[in-house]
Amino acid sequence: MPDPVLQIRNVSKSFGSIAANVDVTFDVGRGEILGLIGPNGAGKSSLFNSIAGADTPDRGEILLDGRRISGLGAVACTRLGIGRTFQVVRSFDSMTVLENVMVGAFARTSRTRQAMARALEVLAFCGLGGRADMPAHALTPPEKRRLEVARALATEPHVLLLDEMLTGLTPTEAQAGMQLVRDVRARGVTIVMVEHVMEVLLPLIDRAVVLHLGRKLTEGSPAEVVRNPEVIRAYLGDRYAT
Repeated sequence: MPDPVLQIRNVSKSFGSIAANVDVTFDVGRGEILGLIGPNGAGKSSLFNSIAGADTPDRGEILLDGRRISGLGAVACTRLGIGRTFQVVRSFDSMTVLENVMVGAFARTSRTRQAMARALEVLAFCGLGGRADMPAHALTPPEKRRLEVARALATEPHVLLLDEMLTGLTPTEAQAGMQLVRDVRARGVTIVMVEHVMEVLLPLIDRAVVLHLGRKLTEGSPAEVVRNPEVIRAYLGDRYAT
């Protein structure tokens, strides 16, 4: 793969007797949209936490632009260029939408005026420019997912981890969310997505990595992955068999 921006090397992580990730290895190319898929309990969220610095792998390493970031912690990983959203929306509901995004912007500047300018620009990009002064709790569920993306983008990431940002949306909302992902990639941001709605994810991604029981089952193009008998058996089910 030419010019990988993110490298996962033999990453293993256990919680007590539960092996969340076992010897996981793959690269993410610069500017790529990669889908990280697999059934519940496959280890996707655990791997996201290790990439973002929330957890430290027991073995192996994670490199960003050739620099080891595993074990540095979430703050350092953010400042080095890892942004993320969460499966369960984590907005600061007592704050305004603008203030929420300024929290992300403060990862790059200590100046309030600069953080506000960055936050306003990102909100406009994410389609939330008219919501800046609203309390975050007043947003609709699709808007709250966009707020998660906006706050992550305000940190100016090189790699953006999206954890089920399209889940629970109507078809129209999901299409708008897909376009936002494409627009983010067009700005030069590499994207790794966890998503369970395959009909939405597969047309969007360049490549997929499939996890099962903590291990990498396979990787390849969407067309290759959905035809893989092991993936069909472990995750996709009989409707993909043909």
